Amino acid sequence: MSRGERTEWFDRVGVRAGRGDAEASDHGLRFECSQCGHCCTGAEGYVNFTDQEAEAMARELGITLDEFLRDYTHDTPEGRSLTERPTEHGFDCIFLDRETSPGRALCRVYRCRPTQCRTWPFWASNLSSEHAWRRAAIECPGIDRGPKVIPPEQIRISRAAVKM
Repeated sequence: MSRGERTEWFDRVGVRAGRGDAEASDHGLRFECSQCGHCCTGAEGYVNFTDQEAEAMARELGITLDEFLRDYTHDTPEGRSLTERPTEHGFDCIFLDRETSPGRALCRVYRCRPTQCRTWPFWASNLSSEHAWRRAAIECPGIDRGPKVIPPEQIRISRAAVKM
């Protein structure tokens, strides 16, 4: 932690949210995507992206930027967003693929997914308190799981990348 930075709950060393695979020496938070798709579905919302991210996703799909914007996005009060489609799970992101690998939810543009997606679950709304982190863990089985502890410095960088 740099000088002048305030200590936050995830700076403390120790087990987080009562998860059995966390260790007393952990400094930061654990997260490992389980490919459940919960972060890519739910209530209607929005997934913002930059012009550069739109270009990268269009390239990944092998289409023009104009085709990408026309077929996969729409305007919202928050700006341009990826389109969602209603499913039995909620409103799935247009790129969420539940068919290719049964039991898993995969992103068709994973390598170039928007920053909003790339930084989940390290959003300010999930990091505001340990209680908020535990609340997010109810829907996200990857929170507090996995062998890798994400250090507080990286958590801060991810949190600062989007306003969520």
